[in-house]
Amino acid sequence: MSQAPMFTDVTSDDKMWALLAYLPFVGWIIAIVALLMEDKKARPFIKFHSVQALALAIINGVVAGVLAAVVIGVCTGIAGAVYMLYIGYKAYQGETIKVPFVTDFIRNQGWA
Repeated sequence: MSQAPMFTDVTSDDKMWALLAYLPFVGWIIAIVALLMEDKKARPFIKFHSVQALALAIINGVVAGVLAAVVIGVCTGIAGAVYMLYIGYKAYQGETIKVPFVTDFIRNQGWA
C-alpha cells in the first residue's frame, strides 16, 4: 500500500467526515451526504475519502454478496469492513491511503 498524495489545509472537520465515510454499514450513506453538501464536497480531502469509501463499500458489498453462498462471503465482508475501518482511522490521522486499483480508478474518472 503506497500513500496517495497528501492534502494541505486539512481541518479536524475534514478528518471526522473522512472517518465517518468509512464506517461499516452506514458509511456509504455519510459519504453520499458529504458529496451532496456543497461545503463538504468543495473540500478535496473530504471529497477524496467520500468517493473512495463509497467505491470500497460497493466493492465490499458486491464481493461479499456474491460469495455469500459459502461461508467465505461472511469472512470477506468482515475483512472488508475491518480494512475500511483501518483506512478511516488513517484518514482521521490526516493521511490518505492509496487502495490498489480503486484510487487510480476514481482519479482517472475525475471523481476525486
